[in-house]
Amino acid sequence: MTPTCRSCGDATLEEVLSLGEQPLANAYLTEADLQLPESRYPLGLGFCPRCCLAQITHAVDPELMFREYAYFSSVSDEMVEHARTLAERLIVERSLGPDSLVIELASNDGYLLQHYARRGIPILGIDPAENVAVAANERGVPTLARFFDMAMADELRADGRLADVVHANNVLAHVPDVHGFVEGIARILKPSGVAVIETPYLRELIERLEFDTIYHEHVFYYSLSAISMIFEQHGLAVTDVERIRIHGGSLRIHATLAGRLAPSGSVEAILGEEARLGMCTTAYLRDFAQRVDALRTELLALLSDDKAAGRSIAAYGAAAKGTVLLNAFGIGADTIDFVADRSPHKQGRYMPGVHVPIVPVERLVERAPDLCLLLAWNFADEILEQQAEYRRRGGRFILPAPKPTVV
Repeated sequence: MTPTCRSCGDATLEEVLSLGEQPLANAYLTEADLQLPESRYPLGLGFCPRCCLAQITHAVDPELMFREYAYFSSVSDEMVEHARTLAERLIVERSLGPDSLVIELASNDGYLLQHYARRGIPILGIDPAENVAVAANERGVPTLARFFDMAMADELRADGRLADVVHANNVLAHVPDVHGFVEGIARILKPSGVAVIETPYLRELIERLEFDTIYHEHVFYYSLSAISMIFEQHGLAVTDVERIRIHGGSLRIHATLAGRLAPSGSVEAILGEEARLGMCTTAYLRDFAQRVDALRTELLALLSDDKAAGRSIAAYGAAAKGTVLLNAFGIGADTIDFVADRSPHKQGRYMPGVHVPIVPVERLVERAPDLCLLLAWNFADEILEQQAEYRRRGGRFILPAPKPTVV
């Protein structure tokens, strides 16, 4: 177990959940890989009461996880629409135009920045995954295949490339050196600029039992209290915050250089709620492991009963969270026949650890399994609508958490 907090260095980090030895969640296997040893790493969740920060207890080298990346944001229609709405809103609110600059950190395949480009607003994407950076550049979204850090921030600043808007969606959790990352954001903002950051919310993870969002790529799990403390150390202030539905429940934070704006009422309201809930205490997370164990028992019993009754079972969504759930609960090819997924980058491969084949989504209707375990539950509404034909033919989905539910 990590002896100290990665953010503040305190030695009181306490493990509140262990998910055992897990493969890297996005390390999808080829058929040839099945014959080779598969690396596994301890996966646990710890909590630091000094700085309110939840974090994994075993680090993995980012180079192993992010240089080649299987997740392409544009595969999800919901994600693209979510990005379009946000971009259109900020164009109006910030009066962005041809003299502005929007930078996105961990910009993936250009799913967000493309909406600014279409309005003639200068953009720059930064993403360490070389394969997704290629896809973004082909889309017309200029993207640098690099990790963002203070050194890169200083390069951009020296070149006069300061941003009116810095986006950092679903990346703050991935960065081991969170202080270097946040300091870098502060250095590339114009004096009047804003950083707009989306990150999964610790409160949703705990209350909705989203244990499968814990994996090695996600080093940190944030409350607003924890983020505010980190930002203050780097001359940034959280001036506005929204709770949004994406990814099972996230925070969208607006941050500016300290002293520019007073925090909105929503900032004070959420900080007050977190204080009342005790989210800066280990007690808030203490029964989490027991609840995960209870969910495991209930879901495995449901699947076992269906198999015993002769029902066929598949899964949908070769998501990282699916890797965690399948491995943590020991659900493999003896239970599910295949995992259907829309991404051509995953089709033809196998789920890490459990080696279940990943197939095109058309296979769901063709083979018509009786039940389908929905691993990508964060896009449940989109998937249920897309798979209307499968459902019309009698197929049913199992939503695994916070309580197994058949729909």
